[in-house]
Amino acid sequence: MSALQERPVARTGAGDPPVRPGRQRRAPSGAAIAGSASRAGVFLLSVLTGLVVWELVARHFGPSLVASPRETWDGAVQLVRDGMIWEAIGASTYRIMVGWALGLAVGAPLGLLMGRVRLIRMFFEPYIEFFRFIPPIAFVTLAVIWFGLGDTSKIVLIFYTSVFIVTINTMSGAIATDENKLRAASSLGANRLQVLTSVVLPSTVPYIVTGARLAMGNSFLTIVAAEMVGAEHGLGALIWTSRNFGRIDWTFVAIILLGVLGFTIDRLLRLVTRPLARYKVKF
Repeated sequence: MSALQERPVARTGAGDPPVRPGRQRRAPSGAAIAGSASRAGVFLLSVLTGLVVWELVARHFGPSLVASPRETWDGAVQLVRDGMIWEAIGASTYRIMVGWALGLAVGAPLGLLMGRVRLIRMFFEPYIEFFRFIPPIAFVTLAVIWFGLGDTSKIVLIFYTSVFIVTINTMSGAIATDENKLRAASSLGANRLQVLTSVVLPSTVPYIVTGARLAMGNSFLTIVAAEMVGAEHGLGALIWTSRNFGRIDWTFVAIILLGVLGFTIDRLLRLVTRPLARYKVKF
């Protein structure tokens, strides 16, 4: 008898080719479909409840204080026809994404080094602890003076509000790395760079993702103030223009767009980072 044996095969019917057993794709179960439908139903119910409450509040206070859902919709249609709404969304999104990406690109490596190299942490920590308590709104005027009314001043402010959050979260993750893993890697002959990239970085990924999400939220807080002070386009500028023209419906449109845009970007960020689940990234 040969030492090699063929794997068992199964036939699905007369004349059909043999099918080897293996992992087969499963169709969505009834429980999974029911769960998705239930979540969608709860989401829809939540939105409808919010609209009803909004309508009741608008009727109570009147259109001079609170725009109703219908008035807000009419204002949004007008802004779409004028092209203002797309211009505002594009300008704010561009500034937020560029400033946030720069903050992430600088904050993650810096936090990683600060968490593992004591000398670097001692050098940068006084600056981190000093500037992170100064809100970016305090630098709006200086940013406009130094960088002008264009996109650069807003991007710098978004970078400022993002980099400290990412740095501190990344540093915390690097410091919290399991010492047993570090000793095991060192005993196997790994140098400091290899330990940093193969042990510290993977364990820090959840902290980096959390810092990135928090920084994105702060970016939306900063962009409104920055655009209200010195910008011709953007959602913050739209809020300021609405105030000057007494259009409270436009103000509601801009506020809702900020929430929708932030919600969408956060969901996209969660989708992009889903492959990082192997590093224990959870939402």
